[in-house]
Parts: sequence; structure tokens; C-alpha cells
Amino acid sequence: MQRRHFLQLSSIAASAGSFGSVFAAIPAAAANWRQFEVTTLVDLSEKTAQSKVWIPVPAAELPGYQRTLDVSFSAPGATKAELFAVPGTDVRMIAVQWADASSAHTVEVKSRIAVLDRATDLGAAGTARKLPAAQLRPYLQPTSLAPLDGIVKETADRIQAEAGKPQDAIGKARAIYDWMVANCTRDGSVAGCGTGDVRYTLTSGNLSGKCADLNGLFTALSRASGVPARDVYGVRVDDSVHGFKSLGKSGDISKAQHCRAEFYADGYGWIPVDPADVAKVALEEQPGGLHKDAPKVRAARAMLFGGWEGNWMAYNTAADVRLPGAGKTVGFFMYPQGETAQGRLDSLDPAHFAYRITSAKLA
Repeated sequence: MQRRHFLQLSSIAASAGSFGSVFAAIPAAAANWRQFEVTTLVDLSEKTAQSKVWIPVPAAELPGYQRTLDVSFSAPGATKAELFAVPGTDVRMIAVQWADASSAHTVEVKSRIAVLDRATDLGAAGTARKLPAAQLRPYLQPTSLAPLDGIVKETADRIQAEAGKPQDAIGKARAIYDWMVANCTRDGSVAGCGTGDVRYTLTSGNLSGKCADLNGLFTALSRASGVPARDVYGVRVDDSVHGFKSLGKSGDISKAQHCRAEFYADGYGWIPVDPADVAKVALEEQPGGLHKDAPKVRAARAMLFGGWEGNWMAYNTAADVRLPGAGKTVGFFMYPQGETAQGRLDSLDPAHFAYRITSAKLA
């Protein structure tokens, strides 16, 4: 059996920080921290001598709202299994490969995390330390799924002009958020969380999609407006305690992946937003949907500009992630990925890829 513990890998611990006593580091007064164990089980029925699997695990720490307490895994029969950190990013994964087609092709990963609701007081003066320009520069760059020229730049400029050309980052981000809430809709027929192809979303004619499409659009429009922004890829781990049936999932969370977004403003740091979940409330909160002016939609709209509920676990904020040993990149890394001698497996079809993700609340 190949087995590793997160704290035993000094190279990973060095890049991610020390987690030796994270439980004790959570203040006793912070009773609203919630702890979960998330288990991912992969069982490849298609066994080959060239099978590989890459499973995302939570980011080491996202200051103020998520701490990784422990990651452990087992991969009996694997030739190689390791906790791998992609250099220069916050991506962590369990990378597994098999050389013997007759061996068991199973992997079990357990992640324990502590999460907290987020709420940024945008009415108060910001006092957060200003990040250096070099640290923010990557969040102003295009990606393979989110170009910043052409229709993206044209749309961003139009939104800012219609909003009176606000000069500050919060004003620009608010203009984009309000425009998206008014004009974008969730398309329940889209597979998974969508492709995240921003140019397609803008040229499709209906401004619809799921979270990777819509929150990816927010990020691209923000960057094209000169506001640092990033997608945050993760998975829902619990039901909502704020009254939104559509914004939570517990137990079997194999299809509960969810992408959120953040933008940066001097004095406030990274500010959470989620226009995609506003569209989700409008479509799914009750049979037949809700009008955008319905009280629940307005409540979600207010909560999700500057706030997130802590019933969700973040994996990473990276784009165009190269999987070790795969020879290719993925636009974003939010689902287990796999390949056999017959080719890549469908990450959006956990029943046939044969992976299951479950969540259990610990405290």
C-alpha cells in the first residue's frame, strides 16, 4: 500500500506553511468555524498499465476563511502515489499512476478542513495591508479560457461607461456584478459547472451557463476593467444555514463542484463575490424559478457581493494547470482527472469515471 500523510512531506509543508497544530490555532472564541472531512474515492474499472489519476485537494490555507487541517491518502497497488504541489500556484493534488494492469486501481483521499463564513464590510474604511503590484499582476492577465481583448474588453468598457466610469475597484466590480445579475441566467442543461469559455459565453447570444461560465465571466470582465480578480475552484460540503436550499449540498457531493470569484481592492484585500449563485437561486430555489426582484433573489444578491457562506471548500485559484505526467494542461482543476491507455476519462461523468466524493461534518 502506498500511504502518505500531509505533514510528513517536508517539501510540500515548506511551500504551504506549517500545519502542525492547526486545531489549536483556531481561537476558542471563533465558534462559527465549521470542520469537515471530505473523502474522494476513485475506483477505475478500466485497468491498464498506463492509468493515471489526479485528484484535487484543498488549498493549504486561504487566510481568514479556510484552513487545511490534514490530508491523507491510500492507493494500494499503485506504482507511484504522491501529494504534488504545482510550482508557483496554490494547486495541490494527489497524483497516482499504475504500471500493472492486474493490480487494484483505487485511491482514497481524506481532507479535513475548517471553514468560516466571509463578510467584507464595504461601508467601513479599508485597513488591510496593500499587496505589491507584482503579486497582483497575474490576476490582471488573460488565460486560455478568458482572453481580455475583443468582445471581452468591449463588454467591460461598455459596462463601466453605463455605470458612469467608476474610478475605484469596488465601484468597477459592483458595476460588473450588477450588470451580470441583471443580464445573465443559469442554464441547468449545461454539463458540470460549464466550460468557463468566456468568449463563447459572450457570443452565444443568451449570456447563460453555470458557475465556471458566469463567475469566470466576472473575473475576465474585472481584469479587462483593470481590477485584479480570480476564480476560486472548490466544492460544496454542507447545506446552507442561511435559508437557501439551492446553495448547499451534503453527504454525496460528487456533483457539487462550485466555482466562486474574488476581486482585489486596496485597503480591503480579496473581496468575495458570486453572481453565478444569484442566478442559481433565481432558477432553482423553488419550482418554476423566481423573478430577479423576488425577496430571496434580492437577499442572495446582497449577500454575495462581499460575502460567501462557509459551506464550501476551496481547492485552488489557478488557471491553465499542467497535470504532472499528462503532457497537457486543463483550463481549471476542480474535478478528479484521469486517463488510461484508451485515453482521457470524462471528469463530468463520475458514474462512469467511477469516483465518489462525500462530506461529513466534524464540528
